[in-house]
Amino acid sequence: MAHKPDAITRWWRSISLRAKVTGVTVAVLALGLLAAGIGTAPILRNSLVDNIDAQLPALVSADLANRYFEVTIVDGKTVYTPTDSPRDFFVAIYDAEGVLQTTTGNSANGAPLFPSSYSPLDVQANEDTRFTIEGTKGSSFRAAVARVPGEGDGSLRIQIVAMPLEYADRIIGQYFGIYITVAFVTIFLAALLTRGLVTLTFRRLGQVESTAMSIAAGDFSQRLTDLEPTTEVGRLNSAINTMLDRVDGSLAQRDRTVQHMRRFIGDASHELRTPLVSVRGYAELYRMGAIKGEEDTARAMERIEKEAIRMGVLVEDLLALARLDEEREPEIEALDLRPIARDAALDLRAAAPARTVTVVDRTVEAPIIDVTTRSTPVVPAAPEMPAPRGLSRGTLARLRRRSRSSAAEVPAIDFTEATDIPVRTPPIVLGEENKVRQVVTNLLGNARRFSPEESPIEIVVDADRVRGTASIAIVDHGEGIPPQIREQIFERFWRADTSRARETGGSGLGLAIVSSIVKALHGGVAVSETPGGGATFTVTLPLAPSRATPAHLLEDTQPLERLDL
Repeated sequence: MAHKPDAITRWWRSISLRAKVTGVTVAVLALGLLAAGIGTAPILRNSLVDNIDAQLPALVSADLANRYFEVTIVDGKTVYTPTDSPRDFFVAIYDAEGVLQTTTGNSANGAPLFPSSYSPLDVQANEDTRFTIEGTKGSSFRAAVARVPGEGDGSLRIQIVAMPLEYADRIIGQYFGIYITVAFVTIFLAALLTRGLVTLTFRRLGQVESTAMSIAAGDFSQRLTDLEPTTEVGRLNSAINTMLDRVDGSLAQRDRTVQHMRRFIGDASHELRTPLVSVRGYAELYRMGAIKGEEDTARAMERIEKEAIRMGVLVEDLLALARLDEEREPEIEALDLRPIARDAALDLRAAAPARTVTVVDRTVEAPIIDVTTRSTPVVPAAPEMPAPRGLSRGTLARLRRRSRSSAAEVPAIDFTEATDIPVRTPPIVLGEENKVRQVVTNLLGNARRFSPEESPIEIVVDADRVRGTASIAIVDHGEGIPPQIREQIFERFWRADTSRARETGGSGLGLAIVSSIVKALHGGVAVSETPGGGATFTVTLPLAPSRATPAHLLEDTQPLERLDL
């Protein structure tokens, strides 16, 4: 359960940031001035008291009795008759034994309470010090004592001078009054100045606020222009622009995905509806007894099987993309692209005997490329001829038997012959063998579908040591791919053939599977125009480091052999 904020927290959150900064700044300034005033007052008062203490020694050592009294001796006793009264201090006269004789001073604001007796011993103890005497009306006095010569008999009398602290307190009061007035004026002016500076500073944040409000209203084209990287607001603007770009990209990607999904739903519905209608039609014909005889039944079953195969291919493509979307880490190993190219050529030759399939190895120092199409009758190789690398003797024997049983003249599979030429850079890459073979198979299927049946197909293997990559390219000589759609053909559910023709129109998932697999293997796939017409699909994969390459792959560095079947 969320904690509900109290009233003070709600009030603080309701204040604008501009008001918070201004209020906090003025409050800190006020506290600083208050602390300065309170801390300065004691220092100033101590300074004034020290000034009073500095005046006392000169006063107490003077003959104040003769200055402010008429001193006479009557019957052996000294009589003090006041003649004047000091205005800034008080005087108390004691005889030699320390008995108080008389006092004088201006007592309008209070007088000091002099002790009635002050012994010579007390004088001796306090003669060089300053001490405080309490007075009437709550006042305080600073006092000093000294012994001065008496009249006639040569005896000494005791004299105490006291100066009021009212003067220091009055100055402290005046100081506080002036200081508080100046402090209030300073705080008021500082509040106005702070408010103006904060408003000026937050004007850039106001632009951020207005832009954010426009974006909240649905205008995602808004951007912030102040991108100074040395300021907080500039970095905030840059971060907001980056966020908006990503939001725009995400929205565009979502729109494209929705569009592709809608198109795919239509395509998949059409692709699945047609075989389902056919299967259902043949089933209803069989149920109604319209299909009779073994020949009709076999024909119907054949049609049902083909339509089921079509549906199965579409479902398998969808499952393959779903597995790739799981982003499972592939089982990376060192792979030689040459056997993969050779096996793919043999598979294509078996599926399309009328085509000329050429495997070109460009990793040799001086490649010899033979891409001629020959139409000579197929003859078996000499018995002593060794089986090519990558083909078992059983596989070679099956291919030879198939060639003997064929009465037609078919083109040959052509490999570059350079057994004596050293390999420049072995095309050994990091990848997952099954996935790489699936990529090559999909690209060859695409080349077969969109090129004439009699046109040749080349499989080119290459490596680039400087870039640290190896490549395998599928080259066809069909109609090619227009430049304006080359970026789209690798998208899911996208087909250049929108007619949905059964002969050429696929599900639009083959090249998407190729792109997803290559991306998972940290490679790239690109399409370019074949010289003379057609399309060239080039798959690039990172070269395997020498320490990650098995020894048997490093030893097998000669190029592909030429095999005539």
